Amino acid sequence: METQLLIKIVHMSAVSIACIIILARAMTLFKGVQGNQPNPTGRIAFVAFQHLSMTMIVLTGIILLVMKNFEVQTWFYAKVVLFLVILSSLSKAYKKDDTILLAQRRAGLFLAVVSMVSIIGLVMIKPNFG
Repeated sequence: METQLLIKIVHMSAVSIACIIILARAMTLFKGVQGNQPNPTGRIAFVAFQHLSMTMIVLTGIILLVMKNFEVQTWFYAKVVLFLVILSSLSKAYKKDDTILLAQRRAGLFLAVVSMVSIIGLVMIKPNFG
């Protein structure tokens, strides 16, 4: 099997895991909340899988960039910005801080989901911005 194809499969598997974990962890903001904090049930597992999937996305993405000699389409930069939005909004949504209201946490989650859907849309459409 070609190396680049194998790394793409690992990359997309990590994206799939990230989507599942983001949606599963979203339930902690709606069921069993404690004050302004998300439901603590399963927190360690959710955090571990989310960190693992995001790390795998970054590492395999960098490896694929190197393998392609950094030749990218113009929509790639939009993907990078949206990925940074996902990381930022998820860190805001699940930060251990009582001053962050539940509505703000849910807004951060909403931004992360919209960004994830936008990235998947960019990958499927592959627009030409030039």
